[in-house]
This record gives sequence, structure tokens and C-alpha cells, in this order.
Amino acid sequence: MTGVLVLAGTPIGDVSDAPPRLLTELAEADVIAAEDTRRLRRLTQALGVAPAGRVLSYFEGNEVGRTPELVEALTGGARVLLVTDAGMPSVSDPGYRLVAAAVEAGIRVTAVPGPSAVLTALALSALPVDRFTFEGFLPRKTGDRARALAEVAAEPRTMVFFEAPHRIAETLDAMAEAFGADRPAAVCRELTKTYEEVKRGPIGELAAWAADGVRGEITVVVGGAPPAAPAQLTAAELADRVARREAAGERRKEAIAAVAAELGLPKREVFDAVVAAKHSG
Repeated sequence: MTGVLVLAGTPIGDVSDAPPRLLTELAEADVIAAEDTRRLRRLTQALGVAPAGRVLSYFEGNEVGRTPELVEALTGGARVLLVTDAGMPSVSDPGYRLVAAAVEAGIRVTAVPGPSAVLTALALSALPVDRFTFEGFLPRKTGDRARALAEVAAEPRTMVFFEAPHRIAETLDAMAEAFGADRPAAVCRELTKTYEEVKRGPIGELAAWAADGVRGEITVVVGGAPPAAPAQLTAAELADRVARREAAGERRKEAIAAVAAELGLPKREVFDAVVAAKHSG
């Protein structure tokens, strides 16, 4: 029988947030693959858990070489637990390669849900949460970061980013340039920890606040781009758009509705333009 790969979420700050199932998995796993074995030791000591299984390091520098070893253990029937320093494996952390390799090998993959910096920051940001994107860490080089921000400048959904404390000031400056200084945002620092702090406001103000230095683990939430202003077309241009759709086979009512939706205009305005064009013709 093949084993099972368990992805376990770990606390992002407060150790007491650890889910009960995490303690069980830590105690019973045959193999524990940890991003940092020293942090794992501190976590298990804080939780009062004594792992019985073999503990291996599994981080960015060795995951390519260690993945086949873990897959071999899984195919041999082992229960392998994957944990990272904080939050869920694979989310800007090691894990994706192992999950993909395990699935390809026909091995069952399951998860122990845990705290998430992404969702916690999103909920605390006071920005729209009905639709959002996770952008992870931005490129470190200035030009690459500017290009990455330009690509999402028109994104209408709320965006969530991770950033290192020593880069947060320049990142907020770059965001203000790419998104506009008035775009609403929130900088969430040290979530669930003793010195948790959430600063909300326009990106320009947050950049000025961060200029003196910010410490701790940081998640940035940025509001989506506002809707584009409706195109300013003349009545004749609106009527021409409808006429072209009619010529392509659409009924006039459908063509009017489609043009109105495309341009963000009331259907009545497009209808009046068609009527005006007909009378002038």
C-alpha cells in the first residue's frame, strides 16, 4: 500500500492557534519534512509533542533533490507530514514540487487546515473580500518589480502581497507609482503576535509611514482598480456600433444591450442614439 502526504498548516504567530489535528500528525507521522528543523523543534516543544518519526529538512535549497526521496518513502507506505515555518505549505513556501510529484505517482494528498496570513490580512484590511488575488512576493529588482506591478495595475479584485520588512518602504513607493498614491491599502504586520499592527489608508500615506522602517512579518492588501470611466462616444458612434452588430446577425434589442454593457452605459442612452440616427437618416 502507498502512504499519504499530509500538508499541515502551522501557526503564523500565536502557537495556540495550532489546530488539534496538527498535534496528532506531528506525533504519528512516519516522516516529517520541515522547512526549518530548528523551528519545528521549537514548535513541537511549545505544543508538548514528541515526534516519533524521522525529521528531514525540506526547503528551497534542497527540495529538488529531496523530493524523489520523499516520494520513495510515500510509495513504500509512509505517512509523510510536510510543514513550513508558518502557514500552509506551497503558499509562497516549499511544497508544490512534492505535491505534484506525489499526485503523479498516484499518492493520496490531504491537508490539515491552519492559520493563513493571506486570509487573516484580507479579513482585517477592511477592503472588499468577495473577490481577491494572491500575488505572493514581488521581484526584488527594481525594474522587474515595476513591470510586475504594471501588469496588475488594472486588476479589479483586491490583491494580497507578501513582503520582507527591509523592502516594504520601496515596495509601497513602487505601488504608489504603479497604482496611484490614493489607492486604498492595508499593511498588516506581525499578525496574531504580541505586536500585531494593521495600518490602513492610501498607499501614498502608507509609503510615508514605512519610510522610517518597519519590522516583522508583513502582508500587504491593496484595493482593486476602480471601474474605468464609460467611453465618451457620440450618438452617431453608438448607433454605428449597434448597426454593425445588427449586420452581423444580432437582433436590435440584443445589439443595444450588448453595446450598453460593453461601454458601461444605460441601455436607454444607446436606444436613444439609435432612434436619433434613424430620424436623422
